Amino acid sequence: MATTTRRRSAGQVSGESIVIEAAWMYYHEGHNQTEIASQLGVSRATVVNYLQEAKERGFIRISLAPSAFTTHRLAIELREKFNLTAAYILPDETGDEENRFLRVARGAAEWLPSLLQPGDRLGVSWGRTVFEVAEALEQTRTTDVTVSQLVGSMATPYGFTAEICSAHLAQRLGAKCINLHAPAVLSDPELADRLRAEPIIRDQIDALSHCNKAIFAAGSCNHQSHIVGSGVASHADLDWYVGQGATGVLCGRFIDEQGRSVPGDLDDRMIGVELDKLLNLDMGMLVSDGADKALPMVSAIAGGYVTHLVTSATTAKEMLRLV
Repeated sequence: MATTTRRRSAGQVSGESIVIEAAWMYYHEGHNQTEIASQLGVSRATVVNYLQEAKERGFIRISLAPSAFTTHRLAIELREKFNLTAAYILPDETGDEENRFLRVARGAAEWLPSLLQPGDRLGVSWGRTVFEVAEALEQTRTTDVTVSQLVGSMATPYGFTAEICSAHLAQRLGAKCINLHAPAVLSDPELADRLRAEPIIRDQIDALSHCNKAIFAAGSCNHQSHIVGSGVASHADLDWYVGQGATGVLCGRFIDEQGRSVPGDLDDRMIGVELDKLLNLDMGMLVSDGADKALPMVSAIAGGYVTHLVTSATTAKEMLRLV
C-alpha cells in the first residue's frame, strides 16, 4: 500500500494555525522536528520556534503521571512509615532552596485536581505555600466542587491575603468559593465571640464543618515563621507556645509533637477552623518543604490530619530521620 506524505508550505498554514499544527504533530503524532519541518516546508529551527511559542501561549500542557512521584522508594517508605494514603515526592538534585520549594508547589498543583470528585468541599489554608500551589494550577474544570477559606484574613509580607489564596485556587479549579470575611485574630476574646455569632460569619464558619477535603501547609515555630510575619502571633506569643511544647503551626493553631492542639490565648481570639474539624477527612493534603518544616510536618501527621503528602526528597529524608 502506498503511503501519502503530508507536505505543506508555511504559506498554506499561517499564524496561530501553523503553531498548533506543529505542536500537534510533535506531541500527539510523535514526529520529530526534522520530519515536521519537511512536512510543513520550513526549517528545523522554525519548528523549534513554533514549539516554543506553543508553550509560551499556553497551547501545551506538559505533566508527568502522578505514579511517577507516588510509587518510587521514598514515597512508599513515607506512606508506610506514617500510614498515609499516598505521598508525592519531588526530586531535588538540582536547584536552590527556593526552586525546590516552587517545584513542590507545582507538584501539588499537578496532583490536586486528580484527587477531587463531584460534590467535594475543599478547605483551603493560607500562606505562601498554598498561594504558590494556586499560582501553579492549570485552569481546569471541576464539577460541583466548593472551596472554603479555612482561616480569616491577616496581614502578610508576601503581598497576598488569605482570601486571595482560596479565591485564586477556586478560580483555577472552576469551583465555587466561600470566603471567611473576618480577621484571623482579634484583640479581644469577647469581640471574637460576637463576630462569630454574626449570621454571615456564622454561616461561613459552619461551611467549614462540611469540608471533606483540605489542603494546608505546616508552619514552623521559629521567629521567621509566617504566623509571626503575618501578625497572627507576636514574638512573645510564639515563645509562650514553644514553652508549652508547640512544635508546629497548622491553620494558625499551634500543635505539639503528637499533633495535639496547644491551647492558649490565641484560640479564644481566632476566627477560623478548629483543628478537630480537620480530622477524619477523605483527604488532608499537606504541602510543605524545608529543613525547618520537617518536625512540624511530622507533628501534623502524628495528629491524624494528613492523608496525602507533597514534599521534596530532601525533606522526606529528614522526616524519616526524625522518627
